[in-house]
Amino acid sequence: MCRPRAPAAPDDRAPHCAVPGTVLLLLAYLAYLALGTGVFWVLESPAARDSSARFQREKWALLQNFTCLDGPALDSLIRGIVQAYQSGDIVLGNTTSMGRWELVGSFFFSVSTVTTIGYGNLSPHTMAARLFCIFFALVGIPLNLVVLNRLGHLMQQGVHHCARSLGGAWQDPAKARWLAGSGALLSGLLLFLLLPPLLFCHMEGWSYVESFYFAFITLSTVGFGDYVIGMDPSRRYPLWYKNTVSLWILFGMAWLALIIKLILSLLETPGRSYSCYHHSSKENFKPQSWRQSPDGEAEPRLPQSGCCPEGPVRIMQHPEPSTQVSCCGKGN
Repeated sequence: MCRPRAPAAPDDRAPHCAVPGTVLLLLAYLAYLALGTGVFWVLESPAARDSSARFQREKWALLQNFTCLDGPALDSLIRGIVQAYQSGDIVLGNTTSMGRWELVGSFFFSVSTVTTIGYGNLSPHTMAARLFCIFFALVGIPLNLVVLNRLGHLMQQGVHHCARSLGGAWQDPAKARWLAGSGALLSGLLLFLLLPPLLFCHMEGWSYVESFYFAFITLSTVGFGDYVIGMDPSRRYPLWYKNTVSLWILFGMAWLALIIKLILSLLETPGRSYSCYHHSSKENFKPQSWRQSPDGEAEPRLPQSGCCPEGPVRIMQHPEPSTQVSCCGKGN
């Protein structure tokens, strides 16, 4: 049996095919940002106006009750309190420092730097520390990506090993892959997103929703800084607390990166399988099946059994110059 090959598309048509897809992707991206802008504006704008008005009322009430304190002096006091908080000093009660730049606090700052979380509640103030932070992040961020990639690869290998074991036992590879992937997703949700908030509820006094919000914002490296562990001066934190949270951040980011990669693979266009035939004037004509990988590169595969069951593949010239015929079979 012979089948005609469709003529190859001219090379100058490839860019024209890619441009509409890119434009649609950019439009979808801008539409998603517009959606977030509208929702946050509707939800947060009234609360921000109420907070500002309440602060101004309390400020003027304080000035009316204490006539010896004028407005500029109060503004100077407020600026000093804000600067003290940013420097890691707490002026509530008898507590003047949270020990942020002690050994444990410095380690947590190093972790938040190389993981690009950047809570914003703590930053170096000396020029020497700022210069060192630049070079430390310059080397530490790529190193952190390598570590996360290796940890994610090990997690993926574990999932594939479980899938192969279950597939060999059940004689159903598809069902085994689905079960192994679901198990990895659920176990990761428990270990990195559902159970850690219970620890934060106990140690920080937050609600579970607030703790879950902090967990996701941290592992996704957004790091707004509105919720940060170890910031309550009325609480005593054990030494193991921040070290344990640092390890949770490292492994949790690797797991969440796998989940985001899975979501990206689902959003992208699925790879299409097609047949390519390669031949040259010095080599025999060979059929070869190619499959588009998730990364967008073509991966060669050996011909599957049953593709040309009757014999080798031959090539015949069609009367039209742009069309060739590939034949499977033993006959001439």
